[in-house]
Amino acid sequence: MSRKGKGRQYKWILVAALFIIYFSSVLINQQVHLNQVERDQIAADSRLELAKRENAELLKERDLLNDINYVEKIAREELGMVKAGEIPYSLVRKDR
Repeated sequence: MSRKGKGRQYKWILVAALFIIYFSSVLINQQVHLNQVERDQIAADSRLELAKRENAELLKERDLLNDINYVEKIAREELGMVKAGEIPYSLVRKDR
């Protein structure tokens, strides 16, 4: 082969190598980005599941607040309220 033919061959090999390097770097960057998106999706799914459970608990609490007996129980236990004419008392433990 002449020098001119070898020079062209090296140029094509160099161009092909540059294309391979460029597209390889693009593919690697895309894979890194897709992995990050997947991790973000998993985290978002986890937060969504937690929010759904919290929402279900709040809906249950809302439904319980429509029951007068539950409201009375909460008023007595958490707020220390009593009905008119009742005498409140509390037990003291003597464990110590």
